[in-house]
Amino acid sequence: MKKHYISDNKIFIMARTREDKIMRALENKTWQEIKVKDSWQIFKIMAEFVDGFEKLARIGPCVSMFGSARTPQDHTNYKLAEEIARLLTERGYGVVSGGGPGIMEAANKGAYEAGGKSVGINIELPFEQFHNPYIDRDKLLQFNYFFVRKVMFMKYSQGFIVLPGGFGTMDELFEAITLIQTGKIARFPIVLVGKDYWGGLLDWVKSRMLEEGNISLEDLNLYRLVDTAEEAAGHIFRFYDKYLLKPNF
Repeated sequence: MKKHYISDNKIFIMARTREDKIMRALENKTWQEIKVKDSWQIFKIMAEFVDGFEKLARIGPCVSMFGSARTPQDHTNYKLAEEIARLLTERGYGVVSGGGPGIMEAANKGAYEAGGKSVGINIELPFEQFHNPYIDRDKLLQFNYFFVRKVMFMKYSQGFIVLPGGFGTMDELFEAITLIQTGKIARFPIVLVGKDYWGGLLDWVKSRMLEEGNISLEDLNLYRLVDTAEEAAGHIFRFYDKYLLKPNF
């Protein structure tokens, strides 16, 4: 497995950027400065919501795929994500990713090369994220705010497939589980791919969260753990065969 290294210069720049953000956050500001900045920020947030709603509402049934931005193209998980996206596309479902490299790129690539709808919900980051070349030109959205971006994933997806990833992937996974558990969105299928990767986390959920009464036994049915592309896509298909959801063609 390839290791990922960050140059000393990049680490220095990232550290300086973090320091500058902390210093700006701690600066004394007048009430007028705070009020003006917050007021204009509201309009920027509204603009991102409007743009996202208008574009995504026209796409039709889609499945979101989450996973690490750091997965190289020759990794097994990259190939797995490609295959899952291809299978979804062949049944008429669009594929939505975070728009960046790694697993996100693989998801878009699988959909794009199979002739399906390939959607990228990209986030603007100082050093890491850039959109991949496999997103349909009219289906690339750029966001500055993470919370707006997450609303788009949750509002316009009819299922979630989660491959191995880091903190961002965990955030997206538990956001979906929480919204379904609390009834804020419909009970769409959530599929975790990779028993070796996710098994330890799910064992902990059972042995600690469930045992200490922080979740209910039925909450364990909110997700499905699989290993193969066929199992992942198949779970989505069986779910919607039951509810007669019409795909994009």
